[in-house]
Amino acid sequence: MKKYIGLSIISGALVLSSCGKFDEFLDTTPDNRTTLDSEEKVEKMLVSGYPETTPILFMETMSDNVDDYGENNPYTDRFLDQVYHWEDVTETDNDDPNYFWETSYTSIINANLALEAAEKLPETRNAQAARAEALLIRAYNHFMLCNVFCKNYNTTTSTTDLGIPYLDAVEDQLDKHHERGTVAEVYEKIDKDLQEALPYVGSEYMSVPKYHFNPKAAYAFACRFYLFYEKWDKAIEYANKCLGTEASSQLRDWQAMSKLTSEFEVISKHYIDASLSCNLLLVTSYSKVALNFGPYYTGKRYAHGTFLAATETCNAENIFGNEESVYYSRPRTYNATNLNCVIFWKLPYLVEITDPVAQIGYLRCVYPALTTDEVILNRAEAYIMMGQYEKAAADLNTWKSNITKNTTDFSVEDIVKFYNSVDYSYDKYIITEKGDTTGVEFDGKVSTIKKHLHPAFAIDQEGSTQEAMLQCVLGFRRIETLQTGLRWFDIKRYGIEIVRRVIAADGTPDKVVDVLKTDDQRRAIQIPPRVRDAGIEANPR
Repeated sequence: MKKYIGLSIISGALVLSSCGKFDEFLDTTPDNRTTLDSEEKVEKMLVSGYPETTPILFMETMSDNVDDYGENNPYTDRFLDQVYHWEDVTETDNDDPNYFWETSYTSIINANLALEAAEKLPETRNAQAARAEALLIRAYNHFMLCNVFCKNYNTTTSTTDLGIPYLDAVEDQLDKHHERGTVAEVYEKIDKDLQEALPYVGSEYMSVPKYHFNPKAAYAFACRFYLFYEKWDKAIEYANKCLGTEASSQLRDWQAMSKLTSEFEVISKHYIDASLSCNLLLVTSYSKVALNFGPYYTGKRYAHGTFLAATETCNAENIFGNEESVYYSRPRTYNATNLNCVIFWKLPYLVEITDPVAQIGYLRCVYPALTTDEVILNRAEAYIMMGQYEKAAADLNTWKSNITKNTTDFSVEDIVKFYNSVDYSYDKYIITEKGDTTGVEFDGKVSTIKKHLHPAFAIDQEGSTQEAMLQCVLGFRRIETLQTGLRWFDIKRYGIEIVRRVIAADGTPDKVVDVLKTDDQRRAIQIPPRVRDAGIEANPR
């Protein structure tokens, strides 16, 4: 009997995948038109298990890493306008959430096909590893979908919060109805897939392991997942397996990068080099993210500008200093008419030429989806949640010493003293005529490196050792993940309130036009319209 894919979960319309258009796909054996009856064919099928799109552009634009440079700035489009203002996206774009949903589920379908075939093969080491990779692909895609389209996991409300449909088998019904279930149920299934996969993950059969779930990439994903799952001890366990005994030697060598030719193309291509130990999983996608977050005008109405950099992120007063020169490979500042941005040179501008004569093609992006630098900061956070502050400080110092020239290690006491000396963003102190402070009011124009934290899980009060340490790790991770979208997940997990403000001609905030509160429903991106039309429940608004 032919195997069919439940179209309602995808979009109810044509979807381009590695297997061709979906109408053609349904008329043939859905496995790249060949029977998956060998390890080699299963391994080739797994290549199509990695999504062709990335959520980087819309997640970064929704975060507090960008400000609005005003309606007179022409470098935007309707899609970016909607994303920046946390509106439900109606525009079509290779970087939009709707396409991310479609391609992620297509990847899951392909992983399930490979998994089904792998289970019928003789139980060789490579077959076991291929099955593990399929499970990891399925788990990772569901994890990303859940964290984009649902509320963040927490032990309090996730048993009722809407999840996403979890496809854990090849389906034999064309229009099978799918229930969203709950976030807790999705996490339980991801956990199950991870635990089945991790003992068998391998890389012997992979021609380029960094483009697959190799063992270290699998441990890095497990570390992130269990951190989000609030299982701090397991996050530490898998971070240790990923980093080994010498974590500093596994991180990105920013000092070596600073010695390369000072050109965007050279630095950005080095950043995604598969030979670097820091890059654990590289993913390719159709995307213009390198233009939006590179040294170009594209999309720069919404930008990480000089005000944000100087008050909240890479150039702000920090425990390790506050000048561009403190970094081995410094952030670059661009200031011109309708261009105000501060960026690290990260993702290269790549074009897949489809017509050499006409010189046209597709914008492509290669990005490190998992890195050791994220892992060490994730481990630091888990240590903090376990009350192991000295170990957390050691990880924070390792990260700091790797990316900056600052050679002074700071103690737990140093961290607490520094962060308790910093005011919170958006706090404006009311002063009487006599100079006395009578209270605090909200002012979205006020920016610092510290924001009020409102996670669903319990943390100590503001000013405590734990809260100060969390401010440090969140700030470091914000710098580490600039231009990669991951800040959005921290905003959700920690209930961080952020603003939408317009920057005036002098480069400072002119007005605040919106605030994303801790309990704002817009934190869960709306599922695609065509999926809702197919009967799958929408996110509340």
